Amino acid sequence: MASRTRVRCINKTDRQNPHERISHVGGTNSDGSRWRQTEDQTIREIEDGSWSFYTHENGKTAEVTVAEHEGRKYLKTENDGVRPDNLLSLPECPK
Repeated sequence: MASRTRVRCINKTDRQNPHERISHVGGTNSDGSRWRQTEDQTIREIEDGSWSFYTHENGKTAEVTVAEHEGRKYLKTENDGVRPDNLLSLPECPK
């Protein structure tokens, strides 16, 4: 069974552009320390089943999934009818 964790922040290659790609995702560990990892690592962990990720904003939970566009994999949340995408609207992760 995959470990499960909440994504609470992201880093994008161009934070001001809503269509720019995510470079990192992050969150908080149970001990209060922060974690942050690359999008590529997160994609690998979702695909190999070792981890699952979700967002929980405004009372709604959405699973983080892997999608592909023109041969390039990227992270997104399942469609929950909320715009913008839950993942893209998260705050900036501390570096």
